[in-house]
Amino acid sequence: MELPLGEDPRTAILRRLQALLVQRFGHIERAAAAWRRPEWVLVQGVIGARTKSEVSNAATDRLLQRWGSWQAVAEAPVEALQAELATQTYPNIAAERLKACLTELVRMRGAVDLAHLARIETGAAMDWLEQLPGVGRKIAAGVMNASTLDRRAIVLDGHHTRILQRMGLIPRKANTARAFAAIMPAMPEEWSGADYDEHHLLMKKLGQTWCRPARPLCADCVALSLCETGRRRA
Repeated sequence: MELPLGEDPRTAILRRLQALLVQRFGHIERAAAAWRRPEWVLVQGVIGARTKSEVSNAATDRLLQRWGSWQAVAEAPVEALQAELATQTYPNIAAERLKACLTELVRMRGAVDLAHLARIETGAAMDWLEQLPGVGRKIAAGVMNASTLDRRAIVLDGHHTRILQRMGLIPRKANTARAFAAIMPAMPEEWSGADYDEHHLLMKKLGQTWCRPARPLCADCVALSLCETGRRRA
């Protein structure tokens, strides 16, 4: 008879890490309701490469204000989208990806509408989203978790993935899809979709404050006691 393997040891580390991050940064309030519609989250993700969230949020709002609906945004000339997305780090690429993504969504669904995702299991819904141009695992997870769908799917940006790798919780060279597959089994069972969202946002703050891409401030980091790399460097 096989004995149960017990809880993944990484789960306890994630719980302790979350407590340390909340103690340092406080709880994070979720985005406003208008920013949690699945279609809004999709657009923000597609245009947001290498751009601060607040800048992409404002750009997403501008698109909807100018054209009035996501359907109209899908039909807008790419040149007009490029002009409206001038604040993005790569406005031309953002516009082309957005046009391609929304056009394909209209082809598949008849409208810029993701309501059907509420009836689909999370993994299958993410696979469906990843059929859209410009949508990878990070954006798909964002649509499922950070929107009103509120699913237990962790969003992994560069900060979050880097921290998990340095802590020894996922493989060093894992891309976003592999990192997602590696960490999801360790996520605490009791965490809700809102907890997942807060965890991601807190990890982003950790990456911006101490666990930077170059010259991380390991000795001062709140997560030092839990981090393989930090203990070696400190």
